[in-house]
Amino acid sequence: MLLAIFVNTTVNAQDPQLDTAKVIQTPNLQQEHFYDSLENRASRRKLTGWLYDAIITPPRPYVDKKALALDYFKEYEGKIIADIKINALDVFGPTCTDTTKTASHWAERAANKIHTKSNLKTIRKLLLFKIGDVLKPELMYENERIIRDLPYIKDVRIYVEQDPIYPGLVNVLVLTKDRFSFGVSGGVNGTSSGDLEIYNRNIFGVGHEVSVKFVGHVEKEPYLGVETFYNIKNIGGRFLDVRLGYLNTYRREGFVTEVTKPFLTQNIKWGYGGYSARMLRTDRITNNDPVKVEEPMDLSVNYLWGGRSFNISPRHENITELVLSAGMNNWNYFDEPVVEPENSHFFSNHTLYMASLTISQRRYIQDQLIYSYGITEDIPEGFKNEFIYGYDANEFGDRHYLHFLTSNGNLLLSRSGYLFTSAGISGYLKDGHFEEGMIQGDVNFISKLHKAGKKRVRTFADLNYTLGIRRFEIEHLTLGDRDHIRSFDSDIAVGKQRLNLKLEHVVFLPAQFYKFNMAIFGFADFGVIGSNRELIFKQDYYSGIGIGIRLHNENLVFETFRLRLAFYPFHPDDMSFVGFSLDEQSKKRFISFAPTGPEPMRFE
Repeated sequence: MLLAIFVNTTVNAQDPQLDTAKVIQTPNLQQEHFYDSLENRASRRKLTGWLYDAIITPPRPYVDKKALALDYFKEYEGKIIADIKINALDVFGPTCTDTTKTASHWAERAANKIHTKSNLKTIRKLLLFKIGDVLKPELMYENERIIRDLPYIKDVRIYVEQDPIYPGLVNVLVLTKDRFSFGVSGGVNGTSSGDLEIYNRNIFGVGHEVSVKFVGHVEKEPYLGVETFYNIKNIGGRFLDVRLGYLNTYRREGFVTEVTKPFLTQNIKWGYGGYSARMLRTDRITNNDPVKVEEPMDLSVNYLWGGRSFNISPRHENITELVLSAGMNNWNYFDEPVVEPENSHFFSNHTLYMASLTISQRRYIQDQLIYSYGITEDIPEGFKNEFIYGYDANEFGDRHYLHFLTSNGNLLLSRSGYLFTSAGISGYLKDGHFEEGMIQGDVNFISKLHKAGKKRVRTFADLNYTLGIRRFEIEHLTLGDRDHIRSFDSDIAVGKQRLNLKLEHVVFLPAQFYKFNMAIFGFADFGVIGSNRELIFKQDYYSGIGIGIRLHNENLVFETFRLRLAFYPFHPDDMSFVGFSLDEQSKKRFISFAPTGPEPMRFE
């Protein structure tokens, strides 16, 4: 009872209603009159009323949720933390803003009993503060973001209460709400192959992950194989993660080990990591490599990096980091792949030694209904400039590697959305010649969330350009990889140069389908692809338009289920005019401005 009273009183302090919120922008009266008049005329007919709700998006005030959260914590800034309590809530029923709610359906109550809540010691290891520390508002806000980013956590709230006896002390309550940690996924590829994966994102409540995927093929051996991974998270409270894997399917056989300690916050001074894969049999160099060979390869890939972060703006509110790092990437082929002679250098035994200098600045804005469904999302804002020099010790001749990448992301000054941009150039220098080079540029726009009746609406736009310079013949850009044109699958539409525009209009529906949130989306994708020896606008044009629906339950670790129908007006000969797909969609991630280890840019 005391917990409920504590939470309810602090929630009111942290989450005021809209009329008491800080409103950054107020639409003018002329705009309001126009949209009200248009809505009134559209509502006279059912069809036009629905189209108005789905398409027309009148301006709404922007609420700075981060400012509200920081204002709440600043009330207690400088006070000493006397006590920390942690409470892990049930998956179904209670929320971080109302702990008195209970699961209403028998299936939800059964799931709560089956699920193992996050271990309180595991959550405590994630805290950036301890008893006796001085309360810092930015640190509390940042800690919420780090915990919320975990795959098995749906939401987290940190509440602060003034000590009733000593005015200089405060007590802290950390509320976490898990996702149901068990998940199943799978799919079929025609009538010849398929896979089924079973996983747990929070085994025994300690934050570890385990997954087992069964992969089968009716013609290729092994007819039934397995891929299994085990992830150990936040070892010793140092934010050090370890991932171990074994694979033996018709696609590949081998072992994978990965260690990661990222620059998770701007206060972390040292970051490092490594990756090692020993593949006894594989058709690709890495799991998601776009280059595929017919005959299996026997190879090893090893990567190691470490870096040191320096704060170069100690007197400014937004910290600017300078990170110096070094890394080594080694490829070793035990049996040379059977390829055309002009492509043999692509599969060379070589070691790339790299050194990088990164200048970055990052902060986060809170919003909802972007890539998730009704939960808090942390949108990065800032910039990152990265320069890498590398020396490639190559069996076909040593060479130098150069790489410059810049990215920027901001909430637009007009508060009309989020804009992310990036541009980069990379390549190798050998005997005075530039080879295996590329130029890449991206512009991503996300509109602000609009209210359309009871629905919520966003528009997404992505523009991408990639140019390959003196690439190997085996390397190709496509329009199908990474959904440059959604559900596009062609072996004809390939090249060394690509221009791509993706547009999507998403309507988040208020109704649920068996507890799954729903979003209807319409899309239009355009792509130009071809040779790198002529202007991009002289190459081949393709497009795809369509509609679809996404289903997702934020209480579960399941991926998003997606049903999509597409039409391809300018389709190549090896594709049909109509495409239909039912699959799973992994949650899209925002462009991050956190410093990372040095790695060459990927031509894909």
